[in-house]
Amino acid sequence: MTSVPTPIPSRTQYVLDAIKHRILTGQLTPGQALVETELAAQFGVSKTPVREALKTLAGTGLVVMSQYKGVTVRMVDADMAREVYDVRLLLEPEAVRRAVRRGASLDAARDALARADAATDTAERSLANRQFHRALYLPCGNPLLGRMLDEVRDQAALVAAVAWAADPSWGREAAEHRDILRLALEGDADGAASALHTHIASFVGRAIPEHPEEGQE
Repeated sequence: MTSVPTPIPSRTQYVLDAIKHRILTGQLTPGQALVETELAAQFGVSKTPVREALKTLAGTGLVVMSQYKGVTVRMVDADMAREVYDVRLLLEPEAVRRAVRRGASLDAARDALARADAATDTAERSLANRQFHRALYLPCGNPLLGRMLDEVRDQAALVAAVAWAADPSWGREAAEHRDILRLALEGDADGAASALHTHIASFVGRAIPEHPEEGQE
C-alpha cells in the first residue's frame, strides 16, 4: 500500500520545485498565465501533479488562482511588497538575535554565503542568499517564529527577483551579508540583529521607495 501514493508526491514536488525556480529567477514573470496542460507537457507529467503543485504555490502566495483568469504568477505591487518586508523587519532581526544568543551553529550560513559568492548565475545566487537568511533565523529556538518567516520567504524572494531585474544590487548585499555574519560569529547578537535590520530596510528603500517620483538615492 505504501508504494502506491509515492509517485504522485514525488512528481508533484518535482513540478513544484521547477515552477517555483522559474518564478523566483524571473523566467516566469508576474501576471503570466500558468496553464496546466502546457506545464504538464513541459514536465512530462499528467495534469494532476501540476494542479497540486499550483495549489501549494497559491498557498505560499507565489501564484493566484482565479475562477475567471485561471492561475497566474502573483503580481508584485508596492503594497504587497511593503506587507511582506514589514513582517521581515519585525520578526527576522529578533530571530537572528535569539539564534546568536543561543550560540547556534552558523556553519550553514557561512556555507550559503560562500555559495552565493561563487555563484555563476542569478538563480544560484538568489537561492544561496535565501538559504543564508534562513540559516541565520531558523535556529532561533522558537519553531513557530521560524515557520512564520518561512511563510513569507518565497513572497520576499518574488519581490527581490523583480527588484533585481530592474536594478541589480548583488555586490552591495553580499557585503552586507558578510558584515552580518561577522557580527554573528563574534557573538554580537544585538549588532547582528541591527545590521540585518539595516540590510532589509536598505533594500526596501531602494526597491520600494515611498515616493518613487523623487527617485533619489
